[in-house]
Amino acid sequence: MGVAKYLPLFKLRICSLITFSAIVGLFATSSSFAFGRTAFLVAATMLAAASASAFNHYFDSDIDAVMARTRKRPIPSGQIAGSKLVLAVAAGLFALSLAVSLVALNYMVALHLGLGAFVYAVIYTVWLKRRSWMNIIIGGLAGSFAVLAGGASASPEFCAPPVLLAIVMFFWTPSHFWSFAIYHKEEYAKAGVPMLPVVIGDRRTAVYTLINTILLVASSMVPWLMGFNGPIYLVAAVLMGAYFIYWNVRLVRNPIREVAWKNFKISMMYLGVLFTSVIIDMSLKGMF
Repeated sequence: MGVAKYLPLFKLRICSLITFSAIVGLFATSSSFAFGRTAFLVAATMLAAASASAFNHYFDSDIDAVMARTRKRPIPSGQIAGSKLVLAVAAGLFALSLAVSLVALNYMVALHLGLGAFVYAVIYTVWLKRRSWMNIIIGGLAGSFAVLAGGASASPEFCAPPVLLAIVMFFWTPSHFWSFAIYHKEEYAKAGVPMLPVVIGDRRTAVYTLINTILLVASSMVPWLMGFNGPIYLVAAVLMGAYFIYWNVRLVRNPIREVAWKNFKISMMYLGVLFTSVIIDMSLKGMF
């Protein structure tokens, strides 16, 4: 029970998504599977993401206490008495991630994971989240750095495929999070967090989300157009892109919480299918 109360600090579901993105970056760069390299990449990415999440819990504990969705988190609920310990744990995980990256992988993996954690913990959480509606746009770079870290684990030199997928990840984040923010707008307003729906309203946010999703789907076509991915990826990008845009249009027409939540869920499906198709495509390419 003593250890279990610390687990929510690490946002393991988000860490898993970030780690999956790193694995996709690895497969996009190399069609050959190396178990040892992949295992170290998973460990280093999970540690970096868990570190950033713990920092986020520490710095957001005051606004977490205001919102019903987050007030049961370990720090605002009082489950963890010494919040300074959270800082120590976060710093330790960050240092361990860099150590694993430098010893078992290479310096570019360490650089990308370090930048990703810094963007989420400092740029997004400490600086932008309470100051600007652009918080999630710039904060979304954290996920993009994970894709780049995965690519660097296979090849520390510049490689176009993981860069293109990092751009896809960058455009995906606002479409994903703005739908979530519409659903939780009242809570963000209560906590004084200037998420886009709080600043400009639900309908205009829905329009911005649609525009961003069109850019997202367009960016997802580039890896295929440049010959880095095959037909499986193309089918996933076209079908899931059309489905995602369809629900974005529905949100513009009817920007209510229920449609926003559905759009949020579909954004997860979109990314999962698209990135899985990268792994399948590259695995088949390696076999033949």
